Amino acid sequence: MIKSPRGTRDLLPPDTALWNFVDAAVRDVFRAYNFHEIRTPIFESTELFARGVGEETDIVAKEMFTWEDRGRAASDKGQSLTLRPEATAGIVRAYIEHKLWDRGLNKLYCIGPMFRRERPQKGRYRQFYQIDAEIIGPPASGSDLPSRDAEILELLATLLDRLGITGWTLELNSVGCPNDRAQFNEALRAALEPVKEKMCADCQRRAVTNPLRVFDCKVPEDQPIIDTLPRISQFLDEPCRKHFEAVQEILQAVAIPFRINDRLVRGLDYYTRTAFEFTHGALGAQNAILGGGRYDGLSESLGGPPAPGIGFAIGEDRLVMSLEEKTPATSVLRKPDVYIAPLGAGVNAHAARLARELRRHDLVVELGDESFRLKKSFEAADKAAAKYILIVGENEVKANAFALKNLATGEQISVPRADLAAKIR
Repeated sequence: MIKSPRGTRDLLPPDTALWNFVDAAVRDVFRAYNFHEIRTPIFESTELFARGVGEETDIVAKEMFTWEDRGRAASDKGQSLTLRPEATAGIVRAYIEHKLWDRGLNKLYCIGPMFRRERPQKGRYRQFYQIDAEIIGPPASGSDLPSRDAEILELLATLLDRLGITGWTLELNSVGCPNDRAQFNEALRAALEPVKEKMCADCQRRAVTNPLRVFDCKVPEDQPIIDTLPRISQFLDEPCRKHFEAVQEILQAVAIPFRINDRLVRGLDYYTRTAFEFTHGALGAQNAILGGGRYDGLSESLGGPPAPGIGFAIGEDRLVMSLEEKTPATSVLRKPDVYIAPLGAGVNAHAARLARELRRHDLVVELGDESFRLKKSFEAADKAAAKYILIVGENEVKANAFALKNLATGEQISVPRADLAAKIR
């Protein structure tokens, strides 16, 4: 028997009803904030992620699904392609390629699969799903203002509240500008030099290649050492400090609670200034539902014009997991409004025509078959959890009125064809 590859899974009904519930809420909230959907390819040039995400990040160094797309001849040197491990780089690539700066401020979102070759664990898969949103545009559009950071954070708080996720925590930090981080990295290297041999293998490597990534470490034994390291807040220049203070001031004005975590860094090199995570206790040790931040230099690093931006990615697998306890999939699954039971030879066509008419009124209809006896039709209607059963026999067709039975109350009435949709609603 062939099974799904390790680190992937099939999403089956009724569970997919909860995913659809999340997608619908996301689209509703994004619409209220004037975001518009963008759809980019699920694979891109490998160079895009090496330049945008960072060659020394774990994603690029260890986790990407990459292959060479060779030409027809064996000697043809092909392009290196990669399944997208995240969405922001592809969206910024599209921004540059299609000159979206001509539109001024762009507020974009996408929903879709991402791919990382990492160890599968609770809520983490090799093919996973993300909800991603970005605000990006030329500096004159105001895309660099702290009000945009606050708007993104308010949108996320609104979305989590709309989904019924309570008890979330917003953790906030500023990772400064590239100059701030250069000084911070040097201070980290110096502080790590005498202690790095006591840390895990990943931290020993990061201490040399990218010291900031040491803060991503989850190894319990390394935490006391990490607690003694310098803090980014000590290295922020005045513009970055004022920007971060302005973000906090707006969040306080709109009553979005947050806590400062000056150990919070994002795992990708393109982040600048504001960085954030929303966490939730239902997810255990790996408790981040979503994260994001500002990336003011990403466009330039990909060969585009200055385009300050801020965005986030929600791990939809983990978001759905945090919902499951309070919102079972069956509670949001739309069940059939009516089960149509054709009785007697030759009425299937009449039943199908009725089903088509009712579906045009946005009713969910399950259609039976004339080969079923009445008892079997009732059993099928119960199994489908239909609200009503509609009996279609020769006499009903002649009278153009049909027996409609409420399966919860047992009440049965005869309803003229023209009134069926209204009566079922």
